[in-house]
This record gives sequence, structure tokens and C-alpha cells, in this order.
Amino acid sequence: MSVAQLLDGTAVARRSFAETAERAADFAAAQGRPVCLATVLIGDDPASQTYVRMKQRRAGQLGLESRRVQLPAETTTDTAVAAVRALSEDDTVDGILVQHPAPAQVDELAVFEAIAPEKDVDGVTMHSFAAMGLSANGFHSCTPEGIVRLLDAYDLPIAGKRVCVVGRSAILGKPVGLLLLARDATVTFCHSRTTDLAVEVSEADIVIAAVGRPELVRGEWVKPGAVVVDAGYNPGNVGDVETAAAAERASYITPVPGGVGPMTIAVLMEQTVTAAENRVQ
Repeated sequence: MSVAQLLDGTAVARRSFAETAERAADFAAAQGRPVCLATVLIGDDPASQTYVRMKQRRAGQLGLESRRVQLPAETTTDTAVAAVRALSEDDTVDGILVQHPAPAQVDELAVFEAIAPEKDVDGVTMHSFAAMGLSANGFHSCTPEGIVRLLDAYDLPIAGKRVCVVGRSAILGKPVGLLLLARDATVTFCHSRTTDLAVEVSEADIVIAAVGRPELVRGEWVKPGAVVVDAGYNPGNVGDVETAAAAERASYITPVPGGVGPMTIAVLMEQTVTAAENRVQ
């Protein structure tokens, strides 16, 4: 029995990083300052701390300035909104990333909405969501856009394909469905409470797992020859798909880690440079 080919997000992202670094260098030479990405982290969640460090490190490697705004865990919505608005009004900041999730007492959507649309390089505002839905100008949510680019990098057809998105979050499940719909896929949204989830998955040519539950998507559900994109990441390097079993049936599958994650950061860095370029044109 054949085993699925890996969708190597690390390799694809590496090519994107090289192009982004060149653009960042050109910007710095022309403007006399580096592209600046500001990251807002509320609280001390260990996973969020790790993600922010990864993004800051990558920004530095590509020649971007990384500005970190750390707010205490007891921060109120008003305080967080004020901090983000200050960054939106700061001419030396090109892109803003508010690390998800925020503590329970913080209205995360209100904080997202304090990001100026032209600096929303993570694609989390209602403006960006509408732009994805309407195929208008705007920044795309980074993980969904990364998934689409990964499929394109392997010349995998999207138009006319049946896609099952397992997950309905506003920053992953919903926007990836919108982006694929815009590419003429037939999209079904599912989630942890979907009746007969196994049936929905088994009929899909492309499965996007983005529900945040370890190995919710079982390998035997996967249609032979389907493409499986696992956007989940759970403790122990476990995704949302039963990877080994799914790989025995799929034609292509993303590894966890090394699949979707690098693509997310690649899109974030690229969109930050684009935001900087747009603001000076």
C-alpha cells in the first residue's frame, strides 16, 4: 500500500522567506528604516509565549524589526484596546499581530477591531474577513492563506473539488472555506458536533482539519486519494488527524509539525512587508 506524499510546508516557506527578505532589504534601503511588526501578547500562556518568540526570531532573520508589547494577564479589554490603537496610530509600525488566545476577561474581537485595517497583517479584523468573503483587497488570515499556497505549491487542483473543512473558527475554519470557495471548490463546513462527521470526511477530495481536538479525524474516514491538510496542533506534536492511518489512504498529507505552521509564519512576514510597502506608496 502506498503512503501519502508529504506537503512540506517548511520547504515551501523557505522560498517565501527568501523573497520576503529581499523585499524587506529593499524597503529598508529606500526608507531608511526596517519594516516593523508589532506583536501584542496578553498574559503569560506558555504556548503563546513560544509562538511569539518564533515569530520574533523569524522577523529578525528576515531583516524586520520586531516590537513586542507585553500586557499582564489581568489586563482589561479597555487597556488592551488602547494599546493596540496606539500601535495603529504609530507611523513607525507597519503591521500588528495580537496573539490569540487572549485571557477570558478580554473581549478578543474588540481588541482585533482596534487594529487599523492597513496594518492587519494577521487578517483577524472584520474588514479582512469581509475582504476574504468578497474577494476584495485586504489581508488574508495567515493560516488559511498558507494552506491555499501550500496546495498551489504542489499544483493540487482546487476548482471543482469537494472540500470538507472540520472547524469553524473565525480565524481558521471559516476563512479557509471562503478562500477555497473563491477558487471554485465546493465547501462543506463541519465541526465537533456534526452528525455523521465520518461520512462528510469520506466524501471529500480535500480535508482541512482545523478543530483543535487531537486526532478527531480518523484515518479510515479519509477517501482514497484525498488530500489531507492538518492545521491542528496539540500537545505532543499531535494534530487533528490520525496521521499514520490517514497517510495510508491519502495522496498528500501535511506533517505535524512542518506542514501548515511554517506557511502561517511565511504569510505573516510577507503581508507585513506588503503593508509597509503599501503605506509608503
